[in-house]
Amino acid sequence: MSQTVKGVIARSEGAEVELVDVVVPDPGANDVIVRIQACGVCHTDLAYRDGGINDEYPFLLGHEAAGIVETVGENVTHVAEGDFVVLNWRAVCGECRACKRGQLEYCFDTHNASTSMTLADGTELSPALGIGAFIEKTLVHEGQCTKVDSSADPAVAGLLGCGVMAGVGSAVNTGQIKRGESVAVIGCGGVGVAAIVGARLAGAGTIIAVDIDDTKLEWAKDFGATATVNSSGTDPVEAIRELTGGFGADVVIEAVGRPETYEQAFYARDLAGRVVLVGVPTPEMRLDLPLLDFFGRGGALKSSWYGDCLPERDFPMLIDLHQQGRLPLDKFVTERISLDSVEAAFDSMKSGSVLRSVVTL
Repeated sequence: MSQTVKGVIARSEGAEVELVDVVVPDPGANDVIVRIQACGVCHTDLAYRDGGINDEYPFLLGHEAAGIVETVGENVTHVAEGDFVVLNWRAVCGECRACKRGQLEYCFDTHNASTSMTLADGTELSPALGIGAFIEKTLVHEGQCTKVDSSADPAVAGLLGCGVMAGVGSAVNTGQIKRGESVAVIGCGGVGVAAIVGARLAGAGTIIAVDIDDTKLEWAKDFGATATVNSSGTDPVEAIRELTGGFGADVVIEAVGRPETYEQAFYARDLAGRVVLVGVPTPEMRLDLPLLDFFGRGGALKSSWYGDCLPERDFPMLIDLHQQGRLPLDKFVTERISLDSVEAAFDSMKSGSVLRSVVTL
């Protein structure tokens, strides 16, 4: 039988979120119901609320989550009831052209639940990134569940579901940072700081953090940046060059998602260096750069989708590193909040006063 639980929705563009009754149907053959224990408040959820993703309202927000598998569909083999899982939005299909050529991290047809959760009146909800986890229980495809060490703190483990994985993966998977290379990260919110952590894990030498907020630059130093640049009063391109022998960084990670910061990243890299865009732009943004500069600088310009991760490979590994004391995931959790505090958490996010607010249930 279906069950009714509390969940956080965005009913219309820009309107404050609401805590309402949500009907969770029985799982389909390959679906599972997960009892959510923790869900991070990610900027993507705010983008959904404000119409920056699409207009398929109402949205069931939340996606950066961990919890316990409660009920499984009849054909589920990937997880079992009682498993502690981190939810992911890359449940690879195995059949699309990307999967068939061995590039599962680019899967073009990822799985989602076979049926929709609804409001009490039957209105279908669009779950954020196919998950919808600001809720007591959610319905997802079995492939959206990645089993990890059950001794991990759910508030910490859930962060791998989006922001931390995006940042770490942008450095390790997309940027392919090598030992001793120089790295600059532009934008030091949650994703940018995670990119700094990833650069440190990869063995980077110089790690330069760039932001307009001194508080965020202090966070960056705490997570491993070797130098900081406040770009509100300093040209970041010139500063990065000065800190890298006049050449520019081997890898520049842009974690803001704006044309002006991408242009800074483009010119702050060394000749034949790599630029990684992990910040998410909005649909109306455009970039205007001389084509000759693209040709003349060589190297690579990459976009990082979800940190180019494979959840089954990366989530357990990163949890193990955390449990060994080598990956400070717990330091990302600024505050733990209740399900009815998501709107206030969006305000904290916009003010830049938190790395991550995490809803705990």
